[in-house]
Amino acid sequence: MSEQDLGEVRQGEKLLSDLRHALLRLHKILLDWERSGYERIHGRQSSQDLLQALLNDPQFAWLRPMSQLIVRIDELLGDKTPPMRNDVDAVTSQVRSLTTANQNGDTYERRYDMALQEIPDAVFAHRDLLALLKDERPS
Repeated sequence: MSEQDLGEVRQGEKLLSDLRHALLRLHKILLDWERSGYERIHGRQSSQDLLQALLNDPQFAWLRPMSQLIVRIDELLGDKTPPMRNDVDAVTSQVRSLTTANQNGDTYERRYDMALQEIPDAVFAHRDLLALLKDERPS
């Protein structure tokens, strides 16, 4: 592997790691917000009950694409072979898609838009995530 290739691999791994941390922060904020609404209706939930709701309740379904992306990044970073450029590009593309808020869009885009309207911390986490992507363009 050439020095340039090695540099690109390291840059891709760093970007994936940074995106993972930013997504985890945003995901936690969104999850806490959704949990609050869920518990207003269903009462306080134990950790086990909340996990079951996260996995099965339609109210949390919109968050699953972000959860799945975080798992995908973990797999890429944990793999013995470094992530390929097309893997990094696919992740950044999906992050861009998941950070699209649209009050007239699909369920995810509408919920994400609502969260950005209601949760100041979500706005800051969203901004930080977009800053990571600012100079990153698909190859």
